Amino acid sequence: MTGVAPGWLRPDWPAPPHVRALFTTRGESAAHGASAAPFDFFNLGDHVGDDVAAVAANRARLSAALGARPVFMNQVHGHDVRLLSPGMPDGATADAAVSTVPGLACTVMVADCLPVLITDTAGRAVAAAHAGWRGLAGGVLERALESFRACALAASASEAIKNEAIDLMAWLGPCIGPRSFEVGPDVRAAFVDADAGAAACFAPQPGGKYLADLPALARRRLAAAGVVRVFGNDGGDDWCTVRQPARYYSYRRDQAPRGGTGRMAACIWLA
Repeated sequence: MTGVAPGWLRPDWPAPPHVRALFTTRGESAAHGASAAPFDFFNLGDHVGDDVAAVAANRARLSAALGARPVFMNQVHGHDVRLLSPGMPDGATADAAVSTVPGLACTVMVADCLPVLITDTAGRAVAAAHAGWRGLAGGVLERALESFRACALAASASEAIKNEAIDLMAWLGPCIGPRSFEVGPDVRAAFVDADAGAAACFAPQPGGKYLADLPALARRRLAAAGVVRVFGNDGGDDWCTVRQPARYYSYRRDQAPRGGTGRMAACIWLA
């Protein structure tokens, strides 16, 4: 990959060499992106009120840096999954994507929600999921894993490979952290009603509120679906979009006081 801006994250995980992944940041100066305040600098969202030409320039730079085409979706905090194909336009409504086509990057945009990247030890397929609390509670990870397994089996070159266990791994990117994500009892109930153990991911606060640990909730969901090799976001402040304003966009932190905020992207693709 060439043209990667300073501060972009490359997942530290044991994915096969032909599986590539990247997480963008907001950029450190105008030299790193075309967007002006309050979207400064490397905003990739075309739905947040930013200048259309600036977003297009940033997306073009991203594609050049990846050496692949990032396929952007219309994310609605749901659980629909799209299988990427050559010629597929941007804008399909979904919150997760799966690909077995080299050069097509599964891409999710975030500005507090949790991005989850998925592959297996053989690198038969790749997937990305947009996991805010609604999508996570609604089963977006489970749906993405189901689609991934089906695509990985279909992409296997021989019966011997088809019969091998699919050893999955996931990487969790930056998101709103457990010291910043205050939620109401309805959010807690959405998880605890289905999994009593999820109560450990919610810290009671005055006034009947809770602090929610989104990465920990995602890890529980992944473990229940058979994914135990999980890397990346451990809930620390370095991963928190709210607490790192120079590095990350945050809807909760910036939308009201700044009048808007940009979107970062998590991308995964087969080289």
